[in-house]
Amino acid sequence: MLVKVWVIPLLYLDFEIRREYIVANLCENKNRPQMHCDGKCYLAKRIAALDEQEKRQAEKTYMSRLIDQVMDQRTDFSFAQQPVAVELLPRAVFSLTSCFTPRVAVDDIFHPPLV
Repeated sequence: MLVKVWVIPLLYLDFEIRREYIVANLCENKNRPQMHCDGKCYLAKRIAALDEQEKRQAEKTYMSRLIDQVMDQRTDFSFAQQPVAVELLPRAVFSLTSCFTPRVAVDDIFHPPLV
């Protein structure tokens, strides 16, 4: 922001000093004198470029401060080996019945009650 305070007056001063050159060579509307631009389009572009540059610089500054804050966390890391407790579970029993084995329909009807 402080840079903008100094640069914009210098930009206007440069424009006033080089007005004839800007109107003759750099003005986009020099072929249309009825607009009475007189180089103001060039000045507006320079100010817009300055604003864009300031926004990019502010974004870079913000990101660098953010990264510095994140990376500046002074944390002590301890890589000591911690004891590990392991509990063994009982082995699961799986049974496989092939879908190609013949089934007896009576087994589906006569069985103990399901609780």
